[in-house]
Amino acid sequence: MLLEKIPTLKNNGSANFEPQVSGKIFRSSAKETLRRCIIEHIGQSDFPCVGAKSALAQGGLTILTVGAISATSDDLRIHDALLRLGSVDDAGVQSFRSLAVIFAGPQNLREPDFETALWRRLGALMAEDRQRGYNYAPDFSDDPDDPHFALSFGGQAMFAVGLHPQASRKARRLPFPAIMFNPHDQFKRLRAEQNYERMREVILTRDADLDGEPNPMVARHGEISEARQYSGRAVGSNWRCPLSPRGAK
Repeated sequence: MLLEKIPTLKNNGSANFEPQVSGKIFRSSAKETLRRCIIEHIGQSDFPCVGAKSALAQGGLTILTVGAISATSDDLRIHDALLRLGSVDDAGVQSFRSLAVIFAGPQNLREPDFETALWRRLGALMAEDRQRGYNYAPDFSDDPDDPHFALSFGGQAMFAVGLHPQASRKARRLPFPAIMFNPHDQFKRLRAEQNYERMREVILTRDADLDGEPNPMVARHGEISEARQYSGRAVGSNWRCPLSPRGAK
């Protein structure tokens, strides 16, 4: 997709604009503008996630710009990037690592529609992972209703954060759809260093300050499936993930 006009992010990503889209491949200038947008968004002083801020500051944030979130044409590129993200030996890395996949559009998806598009893309990426012969991450479940569920790419567990223009939480609001992937192994390292709970508390407090109320969807891994948190939409107890377990027919 070609983006003719993309603004500088202001006011927590709520910039109002109508980008003109044509073609199938980003112009190089549009790619760089998208990169700056996500960097500016994370770099805002009140952005809640200090982990993402650390990844940006320490050179651990990889940014990949691709076509529409509904398209399959970039799945291989995204999967390759996920394999590279998961291949880093966390034992020798002190910085945070994240992959930000930024999609050209569409920019007008309501929260339920973005959630559907998000899970279609994640399901396709997990199918690609299975087709390429990778085993599921050990100690994690492939059942999105299981409290121990996580995404798995190249045998490494991942947590996903969806962002888009219509997100109800300000920290999730960008003028284009995006998915940020975070390896679970760095959460494990934080727990081993006894830093996880403190960082979690800081993020929750900053997020509540930004939105004026706590995020009702946040939960610890193992208490309830993390799949409920990926899209950013507030869902009830009867919510069911549209993704089937990896082994389901």
